[in-house]
Amino acid sequence: MSATLILASRSEIRAQLLRNAGVDIEIQPARIDEETIRASLEAEGTSPRDLADALAEFKARKIADKNPDRLVLGCDQIAEIGGKVLSKPRDPDDAKAQLMEMSGQTHRLLSAAVLYEDRKPIWRQVGMVRLRMRDLSAAYVDDYVTRNWDSIRHSVGAYKLEEEGVRLFAKVDGDYFNVLGLPLTDLLSYLILRGDLKI
Repeated sequence: MSATLILASRSEIRAQLLRNAGVDIEIQPARIDEETIRASLEAEGTSPRDLADALAEFKARKIADKNPDRLVLGCDQIAEIGGKVLSKPRDPDDAKAQLMEMSGQTHRLLSAAVLYEDRKPIWRQVGMVRLRMRDLSAAYVDDYVTRNWDSIRHSVGAYKLEEEGVRLFAKVDGDYFNVLGLPLTDLLSYLILRGDLKI
C-alpha cells in the first residue's frame, strides 16, 4: 500500500509534523530553480502571498507529473516585511542584516501548501502569522547567528522559533504550525474530509 501522500519537500520539520500527526508520507523533494522562478514572479509584481502559493504549486506539480496517481503536497514559506520578501540567508552576514532589519518591527510569515492529484491542484491554503521582533542589539545578533548558523541557514528570516529564535520575539499572532512552514490543521481537515485520514 502506498503512503497517504508524497511530500515534495526536503524540509525535515514538515515531514516530522506530518508523521507526528499520523500521516503516512513518502518524501520526494522537488528540484526546481526556485531563485529564477521567484525573481521572475517578483519582477511581475506578484504579492508575497501569491509568491508563496506559486512556489508551493511549482513543487507539487513537478512531483505530481511523475506520480499522476498519487496525492502530492508542495509547500513554501515566505517572510515579508513592509512588502519586501526576505529569502533564506546567503551567508552569516546576510542573516545578521535580515535580523537587524526586522529588529523592533512586525513581519509576516506566509506558509503555502498545495495538494495535487491527477496532475491538477485540488486544494490550497496560505497560512499567515504576524511576528513582532524585540529590539535587538547588534552584539546579540552577531552572537546568535554565530551560535545557530548551521540550524538557521535554511530558514527564511534567519531564525527558528522552535529553537533559540523564540527569544527574538515579543509577540506572535497566528497558528504555530504556520510558523513551522505548514498550515497543518487545515491540511488535516481536508484529508479527513476526503476520507484519507480517519478520526
